[in-house]
Amino acid sequence: MKLDDAINLRFSCRKFKSKKPNWRDIIEAVDAARKAPLAGNIPSLKFILIDKPETIASLAQESQQSFVADVHYVVAVVSEKVDVVRNFEERGERYTQYQAGAAIENFLLKITDLGLATCWVGAFVDGNVKNILQVPSDLEVVALFPIGYALREEKQKRKPSLDRVMRFNSYGEKRMSPWKTPDAI
Repeated sequence: MKLDDAINLRFSCRKFKSKKPNWRDIIEAVDAARKAPLAGNIPSLKFILIDKPETIASLAQESQQSFVADVHYVVAVVSEKVDVVRNFEERGERYTQYQAGAAIENFLLKITDLGLATCWVGAFVDGNVKNILQVPSDLEVVALFPIGYALREEKQKRKPSLDRVMRFNSYGEKRMSPWKTPDAI
């Protein structure tokens, strides 16, 4: 699949078929995630692949998202930021967020490329999810991703138009000014 196709086809899926995906495809998506940019080339994320139905049901309950329980696999993304913060001090916190966003986007696009679907679940009871997944208290669960085959093809929700998000040279400039050569001045 071409990158533009994956970008345009990706959507947040909340209705899944009962068909079980190949777990190797999910590993391939995690492999794509690990290739995202890293501050100082210091990795800060871990990915937990969950296939135990009782664990998945508990995650659905703790996120108050019933559709999470409808899949065979969930991936939890965990941030272990100590090394990034140690190297970049106060900016390290921010860098770990950037790294998580970049890695997750790679992951989402690869999931789409593989014909699978997911939904980024970021709201859950943090402490309970950490306990369920046995994540140490000093680490952060960033997101949960229930993964399966979409029940039906859906269109991506409408995104803002380019002219609403694009600026030129400064925040207040909504249009590109023609560049003037020194001869024209």
